[in-house]
Amino acid sequence: MEGLSGSAAGIRKRSVVIGGHKTSVSLEDEFWDSIKEIAAEREQSTSDLISALAEGRDRTNLSSALRIFTLNHYKQMRGIR
Repeated sequence: MEGLSGSAAGIRKRSVVIGGHKTSVSLEDEFWDSIKEIAAEREQSTSDLISALAEGRDRTNLSSALRIFTLNHYKQMRGIR
């Protein structure tokens, strides 16, 4: 598959602050870049977008919630359910 070369497909641990508490998320570079792009489209900071997603998730770990959000965002843009 295209883009899956390299160490663990570019997964990196990144620190974020949610509700005044520092935590970390492990995301592939492509997902992180997409989260930053979506935040910019919405004229939000990356931290604000992640905080909003963290508050609205249900028992899903934050990394998974961010991946699902990103996938759904681009599917919606293409008109896919």
